[in-house]
Amino acid sequence: MSTPRHRSHDGCWTCKSVRRKCDRTRPTCKACSSRGVPCEGYEIRLRWGSGIASRGRFTGAEEPVEASIPPRVKGRRRDLSRERRRKCANVANGKAEAGSYRPQRGSAVAERTADIQSTERDRLFEEFLSSGINVLHSTSVNDSRNLLEPRLPILCQQSSSLYAICVALQASLMPTVRPHFYEYFDVALNLFRTELSSNVTYLEDGTFTAGLLLCSIGLMHAMPWSMHLHGMYGLLQAHGLYGPGERTEFRTHLLEVMGVMDLPTFTVGRSTSLGFWRQHCCNRASLQHPLGDEIEVVSGLPRSLLDIISCIGHGATEEDFWNWPGSPGSLTQHQLWEAYRLAGMLAIRYGHLLLVPQYSGTLTGSTVQANEASSRPLMLPSTTVIASRIVSHLDALRRAFTETEGAGSLIFNAIKYPAFIAGLQADIINTQPELKDVLRCCLSTYDHPHGFERDFELLLEVLEEWWSHHHDMANAHELALARGMEIGLL
Repeated sequence: MSTPRHRSHDGCWTCKSVRRKCDRTRPTCKACSSRGVPCEGYEIRLRWGSGIASRGRFTGAEEPVEASIPPRVKGRRRDLSRERRRKCANVANGKAEAGSYRPQRGSAVAERTADIQSTERDRLFEEFLSSGINVLHSTSVNDSRNLLEPRLPILCQQSSSLYAICVALQASLMPTVRPHFYEYFDVALNLFRTELSSNVTYLEDGTFTAGLLLCSIGLMHAMPWSMHLHGMYGLLQAHGLYGPGERTEFRTHLLEVMGVMDLPTFTVGRSTSLGFWRQHCCNRASLQHPLGDEIEVVSGLPRSLLDIISCIGHGATEEDFWNWPGSPGSLTQHQLWEAYRLAGMLAIRYGHLLLVPQYSGTLTGSTVQANEASSRPLMLPSTTVIASRIVSHLDALRRAFTETEGAGSLIFNAIKYPAFIAGLQADIINTQPELKDVLRCCLSTYDHPHGFERDFELLLEVLEEWWSHHHDMANAHELALARGMEIGLL
């Protein structure tokens, strides 16, 4: 048996964690420096005691005090604020009845602060239900296929982290509240991690939804998010996609959203995907899916087109996209779908720019473009023609959006993927300024008439740098990885 190492009680946090003697040198200890590991310093850390935050009346609280207990969200939207006010009134009445205790001035201030914070969270949640939720979809505002909105208040009863994540997501969309976004996000992230670890037998719909919305925050704001997707995938693999009970339409919807987020070539800064859509969503007969080839609401694309995209790097060819028969839809939807169909062709033709996996599981390297061209059937259009057509479709979508001020349409939410794929053709874009101008206009920040702001400029920054320095790097993923960014193209 090995001899226990000397434990450092007043050393740096790094030495404490490995039970190593610390010389307590400031600002960093020599023990860490000599080993080449980062010293975490000596700051005092406040943490929960065992079990406080995961159960009991303090479940989900930021601090073990009454003022930090999060709300228990009720089912009907109009009851949310009413229930919160009732709880606050009950707490105040209880303290008034306890004659042996008289609140001090400091505790009264803390209660008022907590009330203000609670009211602000309620307001943000209501804003999310009424407008912010539209940022998650790419069809229309009042689409009956949007299964999340009517279920969200009830799901928040199952998952305290879901309520917190909705609040954080709404804060990220509002310029006036955005400075406090990371405060809301940290609370939501901690709640989700605790909740996910407690889902040991089955991934509940509420926690599943919370995780997908957490991924949405990451992909919209270039924050790493794939680890949340992988964590949920591990639970689904271990305990089944559906768990006990009946297969519901909403559960199938959640699985499809996960599949869309995981699609190959749909993320800048992530080299591989789980293949979730290809493995679990293509066979809709086994999913007992009632919608067939109708539109998937998050991507705004027909499921048959998503089937082809999911097989990029796993057998999909340019001809598969070229021969895709289409699906019934509006004029603007056809513009979007054509842009995606053509973008899929370029994603296969220039897989080395997107780290598309080969059948062997390795990543494609740079290939001589002349060989690529000679191996393609002559009937397929050139890269210049395809890139120009993609940009023309995007320009038509942009003009329709600005001229009608949205008119209930959310299709413009879905332009990032074709814009990025076309933008990767730097030599073509740099020699045709009109194409570059259209891409810049499409990816500029705009205020949506339905109450939220969508920021595409992070993606535009990556493309601008790619246009200037693409000869010095193998692919655009290098830019994202160098910046610590993971940008979803949804």
